[in-house]
Amino acid sequence: MTSARRAAAEAWAFRARVEQEAALRFDRLAAVVASFDPGSPVPAMMRRAADDERRHTELCARLAAQLGEPVTLGPTELASIAPGSLDARQAALYEVVAACCVTETESMATLTTLLAAESDPEVREVLHAISKDEVVHSRMGWAHLSREASAAEVSFLGPLVPGMLAGTIDETLFRPPPADEDPEGLLRLGVLPLAKKREVFLGTLEEVVFPGLERFGVDAGPARAWLSAAAR
Repeated sequence: MTSARRAAAEAWAFRARVEQEAALRFDRLAAVVASFDPGSPVPAMMRRAADDERRHTELCARLAAQLGEPVTLGPTELASIAPGSLDARQAALYEVVAACCVTETESMATLTTLLAAESDPEVREVLHAISKDEVVHSRMGWAHLSREASAAEVSFLGPLVPGMLAGTIDETLFRPPPADEDPEGLLRLGVLPLAKKREVFLGTLEEVVFPGLERFGVDAGPARAWLSAAAR
């Protein structure tokens, strides 16, 4: 197995597990948000998003298996990732911002970049199918943040955004690429080479995520400081 094929198989298997977790998270958050904001349109969006993510899980797992990495999916329940110091409503907002405003926005940028490259037909079909949904999932998070910002104080999120970012990246993001990395081979199989992955991550934060948070009164200063230290 080539280095690109091995890395792509592992990446698609990881994506399958991430998509399954997203489905579980959106199912749970739909119920939580509806409990304190029954008039919100977001829970219905989350339930549809959970169905999307289950479909994405199957697509990613199938592609990973074809590339040589059969996927074993995890548990059927997912605990909250919010700090224990937050109340239920704050915790829900933390999770929605982390999962949608950060992770789904980053995912959309990654998919857009991959779709602009030459990829194998089957890989491109999966990328296209997922990208159509991820943009909606990102907007869902911003819609919830907007609604919460008009009803309650959301500035508490500022110092917590670095934790969201730390949970989004893997430890290799700011390291040199592997000696055997095959950028063209990776792109054909739907995976960003490390340097491009880092570029997309940083660009999306500075151009989309941080300005979006600041528009709703969330200080992005702590996140910028964390990012500066992490990228050294």
